[in-house]
Amino acid sequence: LSKKAAVGSHGVLIDLPVGAQTKVRSADAAAALSRSLTSVGAALGLRVQTVPTDGSRPVGRGIGPALEAMDVMAVLERAPDAPRDLRDRALLLAGLVLEMAGRSAPGAGPALAAQVLDDGRALAKFIAICEAQGGMRVPARSDRTHVVVAHAGGRVASIDTRLLSRVAKLAGAPRDPAAGASLHARIGDRVEVGQPLFTLHAQSRGALDYALGFLRTQLPMFHVEAVRE
Repeated sequence: LSKKAAVGSHGVLIDLPVGAQTKVRSADAAAALSRSLTSVGAALGLRVQTVPTDGSRPVGRGIGPALEAMDVMAVLERAPDAPRDLRDRALLLAGLVLEMAGRSAPGAGPALAAQVLDDGRALAKFIAICEAQGGMRVPARSDRTHVVVAHAGGRVASIDTRLLSRVAKLAGAPRDPAAGASLHARIGDRVEVGQPLFTLHAQSRGALDYALGFLRTQLPMFHVEAVRE
């Protein structure tokens, strides 16, 4: 918050992912943290608004700088296969920022954000920002990949997001921009034995083997429950 005040901000919107595997584990903890942030912000002359969001599942498909950038570009370019959950989260937060800035009536921010995204203005502004910082760049792609498949059929009941982040880091993210993990299955999806769940990305065989070695010592990252017909 001190950094936001130092650069002259008047309002700050803070996304608070809440879940058993996040830094904020419960609704009560989120409420307490929100009160603290709001109080400290007020002392600094900032209007602080917090937004508790679902931290029980990954948002988007990619974990790692380049993979996340690909998700963002898919949303900005309105690609048919763009991650819907990332789009929804972005519109929620962008809408609240518009409302805080007085550019939208209360409650109408997300609709305005959707309009700006869908008519191409958001992409145009993103390109302009990139050009001002040296030009658009194509996200890097990893040299090594490994597909992790389902060992049981059924429905994905949960994903261990903390373990997923740990494996992506062991593969080299975010130090190596192209490293990380990309999801192929989401919570609620039905999967068959041998179906891809996620792909690990690394810049070297050693980093990939290191991440896979760790993964083999852990409980399954994807909890798949049998489906009764």
